[in-house]
Amino acid sequence: MNDQQKMVVAISSRALFDLAESHQLFETQGVEAYCKYQIERENEILQPGAAFPLVKKLLALNDLGKPRERVEVILLSRNSADTGLRIFNSIQEHKLPITRAAFTNGLSPFKYVEPFGADVFLSTEAEDVANTLELGFAAATMLPSNSQKTSESEHKLCIAFDGDAVVFSDEAELVYQEKGLAEFSKHEALAAKKPLPGGPFRNMLASLHSIQSEFSIEDSPIRTAIITARSAPAHERVIRTLRAWNIRIDEAVFLGGLPKGAFLKTFGADIFFDDQEGHCESAREHVPTGHVPHGVKNIRSIK
Repeated sequence: MNDQQKMVVAISSRALFDLAESHQLFETQGVEAYCKYQIERENEILQPGAAFPLVKKLLALNDLGKPRERVEVILLSRNSADTGLRIFNSIQEHKLPITRAAFTNGLSPFKYVEPFGADVFLSTEAEDVANTLELGFAAATMLPSNSQKTSESEHKLCIAFDGDAVVFSDEAELVYQEKGLAEFSKHEALAAKKPLPGGPFRNMLASLHSIQSEFSIEDSPIRTAIITARSAPAHERVIRTLRAWNIRIDEAVFLGGLPKGAFLKTFGADIFFDDQEGHCESAREHVPTGHVPHGVKNIRSIK
């Protein structure tokens, strides 16, 4: 966590609200038509977007137990201040306690992730996400999902992560890509007691763990999971790495290559972060999903 001991989440306006109609207008008719459209409708309240339910649950953490600011959400938007008025009107109407924002009038807002001290940036703009990751900050591209959460953990915040290239570095994934499964398994067995280097989402997981530590395991409002394609014997290094980091994980699922979607639905994830597009496509049919274009599997796509 940052110096204020709170988790700071930066989010784009299109991830927070459904701006598909106005964005289509921008794509087809240009910025002037878009600006006119938004200003004329600035008192029409926007409907929730892909990350809206997650944001509501994150902000609700501030009211639990001994109330304090555990999470702050900051808006980073390519809108201008003029067109952004509709967004802030919608924020107020939905009663979201979001007070800080940057409107960049068409330019990428990712440069403000660092000065705002954000731990993670959620956006629908893949280029902004890739640039944020290159700066060394966690970021994910929010993907469209029609999933609705129906698990027993309805009132808990459930966040799931892939392992390699997300919570951990892509060191082991690189071995797999270059030498195959047999050499990967051998490599990880030999390195089982050597903690993996951290990946872009290590700090976010640590921030969630810090909030969890205020509550008993039974009463914690957060559940975390690592849902990974790894299997035995490569599982041991994951467990020992988290132990070395002193980070508690509530659930760990080692799938050995099985599709992740059904397992994520069972866990009841409010969001799942994965570096591989194929896994994200499977996951988003079941739960809200963020693609993390980081590591060896994404080298070509982020160039």
